[in-house]
Amino acid sequence: MADGRSARRPPAAVRNFRAAEAKYSDPMTPTESSETPDSNNGNGDSKSTSVIVNAIAVLRSFTADEPLLGVTEIAGRIGLHKSTVSRILATLEQENLVERDVDSRRFRLGLGMIAMAGPLLAELEERRVAYPVLRELTERTGETSALMVWNGVESMCVEQIPSRHQVKHLAPLGARYNEALSSSVQVFLAAEDKDRVRKLLRSGSIMLAGLDEASVESYLARLEDAAKRGWAANFGETSIEEVGVASPVYDHRGDIVASVLIPAPKFRVSQDTLASLGEACAEAAAKVTSRLGGRSPR
Repeated sequence: MADGRSARRPPAAVRNFRAAEAKYSDPMTPTESSETPDSNNGNGDSKSTSVIVNAIAVLRSFTADEPLLGVTEIAGRIGLHKSTVSRILATLEQENLVERDVDSRRFRLGLGMIAMAGPLLAELEERRVAYPVLRELTERTGETSALMVWNGVESMCVEQIPSRHQVKHLAPLGARYNEALSSSVQVFLAAEDKDRVRKLLRSGSIMLAGLDEASVESYLARLEDAAKRGWAANFGETSIEEVGVASPVYDHRGDIVASVLIPAPKFRVSQDTLASLGEACAEAAAKVTSRLGGRSPR
């Protein structure tokens, strides 16, 4: 009782889910089959942890490209039994973390996710500082602008100002990118140690087509060029329909804390105009850096 944890009751959703787990068993569920006898005989910590891990896996199965998923699809993606996924979704739906589409009866992320992420986004200094700069950038270029942050293996969108054009490319809030040729991924990897970049590529954490020693070294040289230029480009290399340019945002230590991204339809951007987009992106990133009290290491 010294730390007070045993005096607190778990939230209703957790209590309900634990009750469901006690009522049903899925011997084919990977996390359950890996439990030791001790964890099934009085020590609920291992099972409670597996329940949380499974729930997180379910939530992460939804993407911007595929926002609607059924129970069978989710189960196949994360390797859990359909009945386990169904119980998890029922609990998440009760807490508004997922919601069921009326027509298809499939699931999507719910508004409760926004409520959970709200406090984090509100305190994210880079996002608050960048917002007016992104608005100026979108007005100047006519294209969507976004702010990306790095989680160690993915570039993630935390702010976006959409283009006013009817045809446009977006970087939805929460969208994650791990393609090596994505312009924002290039920006973040350019600041990483080369050995770590090699490790990320060889492990598949960062995806690069035709991976071999020559392509890895060529990619590292590309990162160096992007760092020297001040912006990275993706000219239809991850999607034939899209162009992206990105530039780094620095903190007071000269470390990259974010990147400014401009995604645009390829038909509106020629090789000649790509540089102007890159320069506009770099200027916007420098402005965000200045507003953060940061400095470029160059």
